[in-house]
Amino acid sequence: MTKLMRRLYDWVLHWASTPYGGPALFILAFAESSVFPIPPDVLLIALCVALPTRAWKFAFIASFGSVLGGMFGYGIGWGFWALVSEYFFKYIPGFTPDIFAKVQSLFAQYDFWVVFTAGFTPIPYKVITLGAGVFQINFIIFFIASMVSRSLRFFLVAWLLYKYGAGVRSFIDKYFNLLSITFLVLLIGGFMFIKYVL
Repeated sequence: MTKLMRRLYDWVLHWASTPYGGPALFILAFAESSVFPIPPDVLLIALCVALPTRAWKFAFIASFGSVLGGMFGYGIGWGFWALVSEYFFKYIPGFTPDIFAKVQSLFAQYDFWVVFTAGFTPIPYKVITLGAGVFQINFIIFFIASMVSRSLRFFLVAWLLYKYGAGVRSFIDKYFNLLSITFLVLLIGGFMFIKYVL
């Protein structure tokens, strides 16, 4: 799994050295909101290090792409879940009927805060975007929670890079294996948090 994550990481990262870094960031942020496993923070960090004066622009691109991707995930859940649910349950880690039942009960009590928490933390955002559509939570609430949480997350990353610069990138490259394992633990922990704590 670590090797696969490393290859995906390197593939995502290489876009930072091309003229298509901005569009690639938008596509990555969009896709990560429903299916892709690598968070857009990886490319956002690389782009902010390479072009720190454009950090806020990159944060906006990541936020915009992620919120649109979340809306797309909502649409899949709302209109096409019966057609695609088997694929997600079979091929996307963490998607199980039990998890979705738990998500449904959470939405019934804490709709805004469930979306906000998943948008800002390692709790898998894609589970929430699809679940929000499946269980038809209020779209305006979903949109506002997504916009606030994703923007806070990406602008925080951009600010850290703008303030501390390339040292953050060097740290990630040096400790990638540890960070990838930590990321996986946080990802799994996010699912466990949804299932057993909330």
